[in-house]
Amino acid sequence: MSWFDDFELRDFSVNRIRLAARVPRAGMRGKPVLILLHGFPQTHVMWHRVAKSLSPDFDLVLPDLRGYGDSAKPVGDKEHLNYSKRTMANDIVGLADALGVQRFGLGGHDRGGRVAHRLALDHPSRVSHLCVMDIAPTLDMYAATNFDFAQAYYHWFHLTQPAPLPEQMIGGNPLPYLHKKLGGWGTGGTQHLESQALAEYERCFCKPETIHALCEDYRASASIDLVHDRASRERGEKIACDTLVLWGAKGVVHKMFDPLKLWQAQCAAQVTGQALDSGHFNAEEQPDETARPCSIFFADR
Repeated sequence: MSWFDDFELRDFSVNRIRLAARVPRAGMRGKPVLILLHGFPQTHVMWHRVAKSLSPDFDLVLPDLRGYGDSAKPVGDKEHLNYSKRTMANDIVGLADALGVQRFGLGGHDRGGRVAHRLALDHPSRVSHLCVMDIAPTLDMYAATNFDFAQAYYHWFHLTQPAPLPEQMIGGNPLPYLHKKLGGWGTGGTQHLESQALAEYERCFCKPETIHALCEDYRASASIDLVHDRASRERGEKIACDTLVLWGAKGVVHKMFDPLKLWQAQCAAQVTGQALDSGHFNAEEQPDETARPCSIFFADR
């Protein structure tokens, strides 16, 4: 892909699985390391426009989360531990170890933001700065569930149903489901997606093993992740590093939550943020507006 001319796609053996990630073709150059984590139902390709802006000043690492893209898709287990955000965060720590990176900036959109949140709690010495995009904390979002939220984020409740019901329902005609998800949550269609990116999402999503993995990701969020989140709050654990919160002014999170206030309650350091003129998919709808605050924030370390 021409977007990633300065990157190479490599496979890494971490946490007993294979993790695919784009890394600088010339190797780590000694610039600040920034790991960016994608969300549902996408892959690392969602960062292609933002990467063009950030790559001159950062050593960018763009992984596919386990279950997504070209990374391994282990079968779910009874307690959904294979897709807990703790397990997925440990994958990213293993990737950083494989690259010889001790401390890094970390950004995450959607599901990637939830992985980033857990990583910052479990491994505070590894994360210099944190950015979460278009999410509020998982525990707070579930606790505030009402009719409007359930209607807007119905996939949070559909995908968590026991296997194989949602897998079979989505797998019967996956392409329209994928397009609906990519065009929802304030976006108003898929016009924000470049054809190459859409083709990549289609290639990766429309596979039984991917659909199962994505369901497991959401099953974990509605079960074991809540256990971990409640335990962290009971122990008084908070994000230790400065945190940037970005969200779409046209999206569900903006309409139904106060993301800045909710993240300030979960952070012991400075929390800043802003709404962007976008729906849910900030990095593709408004790449310059997404990259600009990230460039300033992550350079200040």
